[in-house]
Amino acid sequence: MENKIYSLLGLAQKSRNLFSGENTCEIYIKKNIIKLLIIAEDTSQNTLKKMISLCNSNNIPYIIFGNRYELSRAIGKHNRAILGIKNENFSRKISEVYDTLNTIDNR
Repeated sequence: MENKIYSLLGLAQKSRNLFSGENTCEIYIKKNIIKLLIIAEDTSQNTLKKMISLCNSNNIPYIIFGNRYELSRAIGKHNRAILGIKNENFSRKISEVYDTLNTIDNR
């Protein structure tokens, strides 16, 4: 199931529906363009708190998923721990797969 999320991230990147990097995502969160934020599990605590607070104050859903290496590899970039999805359909599908993954893990 994790591979499905990585595949969707790759497709989102190719279709230009994905932003990456803390600063870039912060700008587009404030502009209300990002529909879903993905935060790597190995992100620093300060960045994690900052991005979650930003999402909460702008009513943007977020998930904490994967590590920086796998996320970066999925989108063909180097050292990215924060990804923002700007397309509603991609964000919905990624959220569905993520929820299914967590449901399976919590059995």
